[in-house]
Amino acid sequence: MSSFLTHHRRKILVTFFITAILMAGLLWQLGYLMIFRSEHYSRMADELHERERTIKAARGEIVDRNGTVIATNRTVCTISVVHNQVEEPETVIEVLCKELELSDAEVRKRVEKRSSREIIKTNVDKADGDRIRGYGLAGVKVDEDYKRYYPYDSMASKVLGFTGADNQGIIGLEVMYESYLKGLDGTILTLSDAKGVEVENAAEERKEPVAGKTLTVSLDVNIQKYAEQAAYQVMEKKGAKAVSVIIMNPQNGEIYAMVNAPEFNLNDPFTLVTEEEYGSSKEKQDLLNKMWRNRCINDTYEPGSTFKIITAAAGLEAGVVSLNDRFSCPGFRVVEDRKIRCHKVGGHGGETFLQGAMNSCNPVFIDVGQRLGVDSFYHYFEQFGLLGKTGIDLPGEAATIMHKKDNMGLVELATVSFGQSFQITPMQLVTTASSIINGGNRITPHFAVKAESRDKTFVREFTYPVRTGVVSEETSATMRYILEQVVAEGSGKKASLPEYRIGGKTATSEKLPRSLKKYISSFLGFAPADNPQVIALITIDEPVGIYYGGTIAAPVIADIFKNILPYLGI
Repeated sequence: MSSFLTHHRRKILVTFFITAILMAGLLWQLGYLMIFRSEHYSRMADELHERERTIKAARGEIVDRNGTVIATNRTVCTISVVHNQVEEPETVIEVLCKELELSDAEVRKRVEKRSSREIIKTNVDKADGDRIRGYGLAGVKVDEDYKRYYPYDSMASKVLGFTGADNQGIIGLEVMYESYLKGLDGTILTLSDAKGVEVENAAEERKEPVAGKTLTVSLDVNIQKYAEQAAYQVMEKKGAKAVSVIIMNPQNGEIYAMVNAPEFNLNDPFTLVTEEEYGSSKEKQDLLNKMWRNRCINDTYEPGSTFKIITAAAGLEAGVVSLNDRFSCPGFRVVEDRKIRCHKVGGHGGETFLQGAMNSCNPVFIDVGQRLGVDSFYHYFEQFGLLGKTGIDLPGEAATIMHKKDNMGLVELATVSFGQSFQITPMQLVTTASSIINGGNRITPHFAVKAESRDKTFVREFTYPVRTGVVSEETSATMRYILEQVVAEGSGKKASLPEYRIGGKTATSEKLPRSLKKYISSFLGFAPADNPQVIALITIDEPVGIYYGGTIAAPVIADIFKNILPYLGI
């Protein structure tokens, strides 16, 4: 009996100790939560009764060099519902279906969803948002937001770019300068009771949004509009696939205009401008990506005879040719086992180097390339900056496609000398030509000039690298003279203007595969020839009928110069 009592007492003691340990643990945990974690749980309790809504920041405007607004914002509304605050769900569903032109099922699904906040529709016109607010429906929130708006619709579409549903930049300057343009969103914090209903007369905590910076760019609306008009006119007249135009200051790299016709509507960027058929969403996206491409920087092409500017400059700089050197053109040149023809079938006969440049004679430039040799030619190709990118402030710049030095034989050297068998971007050609005619300074082409806050407390002026000594001042002056003669009396004479000294070079390059017999006609011109202040390049892709650059491209640049040079005060 005593052993039974002893065993029983032992069980009671064990139970007591276990209970005591558990109680001590619970008390310690309770003390820990009350003393050390009280602030955390207090904050969580507050959050259960708080409703936070975002106040969207206005995206920074983009303005041209004269302060003309080319990208701005329009006020729109975001319509949402707070489930616990809705008192008349059927009325809410009926009103939102009618005003927002949405299906009953779509709206009902969101209204009946038990969540802290359910967005019904974004980018609602302000007038529609105000009308919905006027119903005074409990649980329906109408918050003002911003939608990007482009006053000139399609102007410079592939340069400016556009924003998505979240108001973030997708392509062009909009994405390149996102960090300056996007702004900082604000918030509205309101209190609700245990059922999620907002507490009337409770203090509202509000953090104001900070608008994005204003971005000033070098584009000039007037020059851009005129260049676009000229591009569309020649595209229609020649039945061309596309036309691109670049107009830049060759002294500092500021781009006044960049045209990629056909452009697209920035206010409706997901609608195709061409009537191309597609079967799937992926196929449509591929077509949209193609439509959004900026051919001036994203695509490469064989430049043809405009590249003779680079060959001539390299030859002069290396001292392997001078203006009065004599050449002979029988209409072709045989290089190893290849017979490479001149555009003039019967040949130009005897001519000086200057005359060869004026005639755009392939054999003359083949000879200059051979005199330079692969090593020296490649050296100048690199020195001029052609093996790298221009560094333009737009996304997706393509690099030059060039033979490796070890793979360049005499035939490759010959074809490269007059602008074939390799590819560069139009922007690369304009930039390199600028360095040759401006005294030898490799400038960086660019758009952004400055970014500043609305209250002027933040101002950043953008600067860009310049590399000097690309060519000597003597070579630069000689090249300006040669290219002025090309326009005055040579293949580019249709670009001449009586009241101005114009320099330039024509080109007609055959696209690959050559069997298709499709061409890109182009002309690169600058003015004034003795002190270049503006340089322009036009490329006409697959013109129908007459396709020579000197015939169809040069007059377009002459027409553009006739209008913009007086405007620029030149």
